[in-house]
Formats: sequence, C-alpha cells, structure tokens
Amino acid sequence: MSLVLRAAVAEREVELDLEVADGETLALVGPNGAGKSTALSLIAGTLRPSSGSVSLDGRVLADARTWVPPHDRRITTLSPDPVLFPHLGVLGNVMFPLRAQGVPRRDARRRAEEHLAELGLSALADRRPAQLSGGQAQRVAIARALAADPRLLLLDEPMAALDIDVAPALREQLCRFLAGRTAIIVTHDVLDALALADRVAVLEQGRVVDSGASAEVLSRPRSAFAARLAGLNLVHGRWDGRRIVLEDGGSLPAASDLTPDTAALAAFRPSAVRLVEPGQGLPRTVRSLTPHGDLVRVRTEDLAADLSLQDAAARHLAPGTEVHLAVDAVDVTTYLA
Repeated sequence: MSLVLRAAVAEREVELDLEVADGETLALVGPNGAGKSTALSLIAGTLRPSSGSVSLDGRVLADARTWVPPHDRRITTLSPDPVLFPHLGVLGNVMFPLRAQGVPRRDARRRAEEHLAELGLSALADRRPAQLSGGQAQRVAIARALAADPRLLLLDEPMAALDIDVAPALREQLCRFLAGRTAIIVTHDVLDALALADRVAVLEQGRVVDSGASAEVLSRPRSAFAARLAGLNLVHGRWDGRRIVLEDGGSLPAASDLTPDTAALAAFRPSAVRLVEPGQGLPRTVRSLTPHGDLVRVRTEDLAADLSLQDAAARHLAPGTEVHLAVDAVDVTTYLA
C-alpha cells in the first residue's frame, strides 16, 4: 500500500482506517461533518492525530513519536480555490514548485511549459490570475500540482466552485491527469466518484462505513448517504425467500439467492416507484415535492418516487398527503446487509 491511515482525532470523535494503493485514486464521500476534511488534514500534515499513525510508501509521517512537517511529505492539495499567486503569471505559478525544489530556472521553465501544453494552456502563459476564468485558473492549479510531482495528490472538491458547463471538460482532464497517480478526492458528485476514482470510501460520523470499487459501492450502497449520492432508494429488511420484509411490516417483491431469514438490503431507483391504490404497496406520507426534470420528485419518510406532473396533479399530492408506493421485483436489487 502507498498510503496507510489508521489514526484518530479524539476531540473530533474521528477514527479512520484507510488505505490507498500505489497508482490508485480513492474517492471519499460522506455528509458534512463525517470526517472527510479531517482525513485530508491528517494526511497533509495540518492536523496531528491523537493516536494511530499515517504512513506513505512505508515512511511514517505521523505517530506518537514521529512528525514529518507538511512541506517534507511530497503531498500536494488541490482545493476548490486555485490559490494562484497574483503577482506571478501563469507560467511563473507553474514554475514555482519546481524552483522551490531547487530546479534550475531554465529547466523549471521548460518543464512548466510542457505541463501547460499538456493541459492546453500554452496561450495563457503570460496572463496573470486576475485575467483567467474560473475554469482556466483551476486548470493552471492542476498544472502546478503536476509540476510539483507529488507522491500523493489530495483533491478537495476541486470542481465545487466551477460553473456547470465548465466542470465536464475539467473532469475529463483530471481523469487523464490522475491515470496511474496515487490520489484521494473528496467529492459530493457521483460523476466524480465514477469517472475519477477506482474505489470509494463512505464516511459517516467519523468512521468508514463502506468501501469498495466505485461502481459496486454506488450500485449496491450500504449507507443512506451513498444511496442518496447514487440516486437510489435503500431499505433494510429480511429476505423471506420471496420478498424483502421491512421492519414496519411492509414488504417489497424481489428476486434473490440469499438464504431465507437473512438480513438484507434492497436498492431501487425513484423512477421505478409508482403510485398504487390503498391496501396495496407501502403506505407513506409525502414530505416534499420538487421539480426533477420533467417529473416531480416526491419524498416520503424514507423513499423517493419520480412521478409525472399529471400523476402528481391527479392525486392532489402535497406535503402531508398519504400515498401508497410499489415497485416491481425486476427493478429491485437485493443483497446481503
């Protein structure tokens, strides 16, 4: 393993166990306050663990006896704010980490120009940060991070501040940039997790509650947050051999090879949910209605359904309305809890 983080911060009630293999990109996801920023701070060296250790390539960066300062860790952080030096041009910004490492000016300039060319930024070399758009500035920050040649790259919501029409192009460039590099990306965007990361780790209340291949975690979530991120409904119950029996006595039809009387999870898309007559399906109470494309997203206590405007209007749906929801067995994915 390249990075091994097994450390706690007692005052924040965070206890983390994470590993990142050489050349792998790990996505950290979770609600606000789950411990994502704490994890990055422990790795970058801006926060000391109260117990445990952090190591990179077998070198201990922090434990009870060791503390390697941030500048000596070969770790670079890319944040939503590019944090470019305003008094330097684009080329000067990209040259900066090279010069700080003692690279001669001529070599630093050549390498910086190569990195700018790789990201299609050569024409911007003489501009100052104030003359750049948000997307251009973030690409310059990526070029600077590339020039620093970090052993580990930390990306903290790198596209959070970008316009929606800029993010796809930057995501594509990040995908190429991260290939074969060791990185951790904190994100709330399911596209980032799927397109940029090899694995996903889900954090809740300062603990890792699920981890695995990105597609697996997001198609078979084990936490409420991962289900919301993937746009899925997630329910807990027991498999009785024919259906998932929920704690409230309701049930969902499903197909599964699980052993009967096994604790199970069931995931399904809101678009698969339909309204049925009273006495059928699961009784629920509408909590909210919001536009969702050309549909209406109806949220209840624990489920979401995407309904047509006509269906919502015909049923006079509003917060407080009782509804009955059903889903077909073919649309339910069932797996071991």
